[in-house]
This record gives sequence, structure tokens and C-alpha cells, in this order.
Amino acid sequence: MSKVIRRTRRATRRAARAVLRDRARANRPHSFASHVARSCETAETAKSIANGLRTAAKRLGLVGKAGRTRRTVDGRGRLRRVVRYTADQFRTALTAYRPRKAAYVAARARLLEVAA
Repeated sequence: MSKVIRRTRRATRRAARAVLRDRARANRPHSFASHVARSCETAETAKSIANGLRTAAKRLGLVGKAGRTRRTVDGRGRLRRVVRYTADQFRTALTAYRPRKAAYVAARARLLEVAA
């Protein structure tokens, strides 16, 4: 078998693995802030929208998966409680979320486009 054929096969397999990895990553639950930050919102906007989404989720009775994450501040890892939501739960909370500030209304519209 020639080098070119092996390289081509390796590249094909690498691309297939990347697709599978991305699919698996997309189906994993994330915090609301992570879902929002993935759409390239600023950190402050992501934090504010995530707070509103938590309220909307509470109103709808959505229950995420509880977990812990290690947050590093000044070199010390601190365990923090987090709640992670699937993409479907994120979309549901996003449709119920009704922001008043114009910047958040625009961000919600962008998120709805990406999430659809």
C-alpha cells in the first residue's frame, strides 16, 4: 500500500472521529452560561442571560443534572456546585426567557437562531 493511500485513509478516519467527537460533545449537558458563551457572547452578557435562563427553567420546572466543577482562583482549585442542562432543556428555557434590555433581546434572538 502506498504512502498516499495510507495518508488518505488516515485523514478520512481522523475526520470521521472528529465528527463523532463533536456529536458526543454536543449531546453532553452544559451549564446555561456555557451554552450562552458558546455563541460568542461577552462574559458579562453570558452571565446575565444565564441568570435569566435559570429563572425561566425554575418557572418551567426544568431540572438539570447537578455536578461539581473546579474553579481555579489564584492557583487554588475550589469546588463549586453547578447544574448542567442538555441542549433541549436550554432551548426550552430560551423560548420561555423574556428579557427586557435591548442587548439581551438581541442576544436571545441570536441564540435562538444558533440553537434551532
